Amino acid sequence: MIDKIKEHIAEVEKFTAETAETVESFRIKYLGKKGILNDFFAEFKNVPNEQKKEFGQAVNQLKKAAEDKVNSIKELLESKEEDKGLYGDLTRPAEPIQLGSRHPISIVKNQIIDIFSRIGFNVSEGPEIEDDWHNFTALNLPEYHPARDMQDTFFIQTDPDILLRTHTSSVQVRYMEENKPPIRTISPGRVYRNEAISARSHCFFHQVEGLYIDKGVSFADLKQTLQYFTTEMFGKSKIRLRPSYFPFTEPSAEVDVYWGLNNEIDYRITKGTGWLEIMGCGMVDPNVLDNCGIDSKEYSGFAFGMGIDRIALLLHQIPDIRMLSENDIRFLEQFKSAL
Repeated sequence: MIDKIKEHIAEVEKFTAETAETVESFRIKYLGKKGILNDFFAEFKNVPNEQKKEFGQAVNQLKKAAEDKVNSIKELLESKEEDKGLYGDLTRPAEPIQLGSRHPISIVKNQIIDIFSRIGFNVSEGPEIEDDWHNFTALNLPEYHPARDMQDTFFIQTDPDILLRTHTSSVQVRYMEENKPPIRTISPGRVYRNEAISARSHCFFHQVEGLYIDKGVSFADLKQTLQYFTTEMFGKSKIRLRPSYFPFTEPSAEVDVYWGLNNEIDYRITKGTGWLEIMGCGMVDPNVLDNCGIDSKEYSGFAFGMGIDRIALLLHQIPDIRMLSENDIRFLEQFKSAL
């Protein structure tokens, strides 16, 4: 009888189960009211006295082994159920992850940064809340200069010397103050002007301005740099520079790229001329270099600036600049596949 109990103990120790139903059947087989253990307990009265102790110990060992086996397998199965509840069925195909999208402003800005980084320009950033010196005075725009009227400015009411920057040229001033030539940097960022909001203009928009300062920098260097940019950005290699005026550059020019007249859209955006204005540029005025602590007799440089919003409208044929800031998901989803 004792040997039979030991056989059951060995069977219990080998038992495994993958489902709760199998475990329950095993529990009933050994620990149920009509189970094997109750049969052995019922046989206890028929066991000779000299074997009762050994028989009782064997039955208790079988009982403990069966209870421990049931409890351990139940815990294992419950832990698997918890994992399944947390992570689901790991064998099932994954649910498709919704693809996000970049904003068209970010797309164009990253393209511009990538193009200029290939020819050694780094990226510099500065504060959007600026002081009068960095935004105007250091850029050859002293107080009461008439050119200040070209940029309708948001001033901080409590301090007339503090304002929202009207261009990212203020970043270039800070960069020149903190770095010695040679300097080759571009400054992308958001700027603010007190203008009426319409389909073509907004009170805030995005610019990227470039600056190159070194010994012997000429207007020819500026032209070749812009030629490279327009070819890489638009696939258009034909440009022209028209004389213009900016307080911080002398001489100054507006840059046009020949867009062509291949379709109705080309006629519309170029007003039938085939030429499209994309940026302003010029040689850095010596006064600006001196204001920033750079010797204008030893160094020269050029600067340029363009509106990121305008280029985004052009490249993606967006009819209204307000669409760039309204966060309409129907509009933004169109750029899901854009890098």
